[in-house]
Amino acid sequence: MARKIKLGIIGGGGDSLIGVLHRIASFINDNYEIVGAVFNPVWEENINFAKQIGIKTDRIYVDFDTLIEEELKLPKEERIQVCSVLTPNFLHFPMAKKLLKNGFHVICEKPMTTTFSEAKILQSVLEENNAVFAVTHTYTGYPMVRQMREMIKDGALGKIQKVDAQYYQGWLNPVIHEKEKRASTWRLNPEKAGISCCFGDIGVHAFNMIEFTTGMQIDTILADLNYLYEDNKMDIDGTALVRFNTNAKGVIRSSQVATGEENNLTIAIYGDKGGLRWEQENPNFLYVLSDDKPVQVYKPGHAYNSELSLDGTKLPPGHPEGIFDAMANIYLGVARAIRGEAYNSGEFPTVMDGVRGMSFIEKAVESHQKGNVWLKIED
Repeated sequence: MARKIKLGIIGGGGDSLIGVLHRIASFINDNYEIVGAVFNPVWEENINFAKQIGIKTDRIYVDFDTLIEEELKLPKEERIQVCSVLTPNFLHFPMAKKLLKNGFHVICEKPMTTTFSEAKILQSVLEENNAVFAVTHTYTGYPMVRQMREMIKDGALGKIQKVDAQYYQGWLNPVIHEKEKRASTWRLNPEKAGISCCFGDIGVHAFNMIEFTTGMQIDTILADLNYLYEDNKMDIDGTALVRFNTNAKGVIRSSQVATGEENNLTIAIYGDKGGLRWEQENPNFLYVLSDDKPVQVYKPGHAYNSELSLDGTKLPPGHPEGIFDAMANIYLGVARAIRGEAYNSGEFPTVMDGVRGMSFIEKAVESHQKGNVWLKIED
């Protein structure tokens, strides 16, 4: 078996959901070992968390800069090869940039940066350095999402006419209505989260899913956002109309105050030959729609699925796979890229997905601020 890739973790300590997700995902396919980390900026919490999860403490560093400095002192075959950046949004850009410039591969949480200009800089830095860069749009790792992509690529839907992506959560509803609570939430703080909360956090997932599954790029958007309170500087709900450079049109609906909703990401793509619909809360079912046949249901692990879908399926049919497996598929693709092995372009989102995602976020906010006007998404 190939030697395990040495992984470093930045952030994701304590009860962080993202931290658990990335750590477990990195273990699933036996490609990585965590050898160094800065889990928390508070040293006691940092070192205690490493002990709690059974990570050796000799390479648990006091801060990010020390991690890079000390790792570069080690022989190349011993040092961290790739770092997962799991910090709040405002730290993604400076950390990813410094990692790339010092010869590390990067797996970065989304949004990749807090501004489009930062995203373009990061793209340039990556081009100057021979590195692998992945943005963890986790849902692209689900086998049935990958099946959706391959079926559309193979022409199963014909000419795409309509797209509809929805991402509804309700977690902000208990927070947003109390001034003190909303003022103390980092995702509602522009200095830490960037210019957008809802669209920056989950709306960008819907945007990415549309482009990932259809293989088409959204050309222009018109957005209408909701801030709910005058003192709240961040969107917590919104809708964007989208147009492609064909006659296809669509809508992105996103909310974090949809009371009672948990993690309701749904995408539907309609062509002149048929339609496909997938729901994140029921990820093992891909619904195939047509005018002249009953609804078909595709499920993971069956021979009728595409090679990309089957490659991301670890269990026999009938055994549910979920979010950990989806993230693990992204880590698997990154491992193949780091080792120089052949891989499918759909195995992990790249820096270009991050760049387009930041353009989407900024243009959505700008469109709203300018009175709901059409604006072009930039590369």
